Amino acid sequence: MINDKTRVRMRIEELGIVPAIRLAPRPTAADDARFAAETLNSAGIPIAEISVSVPGALEVISDLVKKFPKMIIGADVLDIESARQCLDAGAKFLTSPGLFLDVVAFATAREVVAFPGALTPTEIVVAWNAGADYVKVFPCSQVGGAAYIKALRGPLPEVPLIASGGVNQQTAVSFMLAGANAVGIGAELIPQEALLGRKERQIHELARRFLTMVKDARAERMARS
Repeated sequence: MINDKTRVRMRIEELGIVPAIRLAPRPTAADDARFAAETLNSAGIPIAEISVSVPGALEVISDLVKKFPKMIIGADVLDIESARQCLDAGAKFLTSPGLFLDVVAFATAREVVAFPGALTPTEIVVAWNAGADYVKVFPCSQVGGAAYIKALRGPLPEVPLIASGGVNQQTAVSFMLAGANAVGIGAELIPQEALLGRKERQIHELARRFLTMVKDARAERMARS
């Protein structure tokens, strides 16, 4: 029987995309987050990372988990208390913008997928040794983008990396070809104008493009090996 942790890992590996929903505080933020996640799900990306900075994040997570039980809803957190609250609300994975080893340990104890943020080779190794399932390399674009992922792949071939920060339609393929296991995408997949205008077709088209890019890049990488 496949447990939740294994199922989450399988979905991340299958899709190769982890959408990040981070919204500025505004009266409609919770509804905007729900719309974004629901639209991604219907577009063929049944996974979403909800930041605890989104107003009403816990309720959003709970609502989405109940409405879409097969969807993988995760949370972007900064501390154990937020992590605990998000898991209690139904989150299936925990991530963060930086390396918080107590959150990684907490996720491991709860048998939940964790991919902390890290940037330097030392941070990445520390995260991996602490039990992270993946390591989110963030922010990628500020330190070389795809070239940096490729440089990390040489000495760290066994560490599964999620490239985040600067992933867009021009760079997604390069990140995957460089060796990323998946890419984290925010506003490039869920543009603010599409969100506020409830433009489902625009988000669907972007989702289709990114899914195709990841699929094609993986095929090309396999052909090269």
